[in-house]
Amino acid sequence: MIEVENLTKIFGTQRAVDNANFVVQKGEIVGFLGPNGAGKSTTMKIATGYLPPSAGKVRVCGFDVSTHSKDVRKNIGYLPEHNPLYLDMYVKEYLGFAGELHGLWGKKKRDRIAEIIERTGLTREQSKKIGSLSKGYRQRVGLAQAILHNPPVLILDEPTTGLDPNQIVEIRQLIKSLGEEKTIIFSTHIMQEVQALCDRAIIINLGKIVADSPVSELQHLTEGETILRVEFLQTIEEALLQNVAGIRKIQSLGGNRYQIWADTKQDVRPAIFQLATEKKWTLVALQQEERTLESVFQNLTK
Repeated sequence: MIEVENLTKIFGTQRAVDNANFVVQKGEIVGFLGPNGAGKSTTMKIATGYLPPSAGKVRVCGFDVSTHSKDVRKNIGYLPEHNPLYLDMYVKEYLGFAGELHGLWGKKKRDRIAEIIERTGLTREQSKKIGSLSKGYRQRVGLAQAILHNPPVLILDEPTTGLDPNQIVEIRQLIKSLGEEKTIIFSTHIMQEVQALCDRAIIINLGKIVADSPVSELQHLTEGETILRVEFLQTIEEALLQNVAGIRKIQSLGGNRYQIWADTKQDVRPAIFQLATEKKWTLVALQQEERTLESVFQNLTK
């Protein structure tokens, strides 16, 4: 279990994490989402004991990261965003080194390394130098060291960044299988990963938690709004468009294109068409967007 309580982290004048609260229960796979600079990696680094909080608490398996950091580290496996590996070491050699750091020795260490190498698909690569491996296989090595000591909690910071589509599928399958026995929180920008892997999603923006919901319910968080895209042939008066009844907000997308947020209780399309006719604006496109996880994410973090 991971408990984040009133967590704040300040760098100079910037609040990278601002009074964040959430709990990840035993056995959950939770996607931690947010735009670049939202506070995802900072939160994860605090949860692993890598950074101290400015205020608030994080507990992992009941241990406070500020007062029992060694106990926390025994109970987590961590894959940072920039996977730090010793490129001059061989895969099996590196895993042996990582195992010894966690107190694995002798036959127990050898058996565990053999098991993890097979599970992460590194059998053919185990005698190669890490520096000679592709990005996908380096990610596998990072995951292998994270689960080597069989921790109950995994914290994975963008585990599929930089991978090709085939490698992404393989890493997702591995994470899914690990989720059958462990608590996992991982950060990502990819909505398909959330749908494929997660029980729940937490969205952070500008350091604040803006959503915490089961994935099946996430698409309903902004059901009070309809999103439309409209394009005109010529430049228009945006203020007149903004004044159409039912329109909450408009955003210029450039090239006489606009994104419109409108109240779902009122279909604003006829009014937009009528305004265009009155002002002799040529309406090129008027399309209502489907409600997807991407649109919900954009709406919550815009």
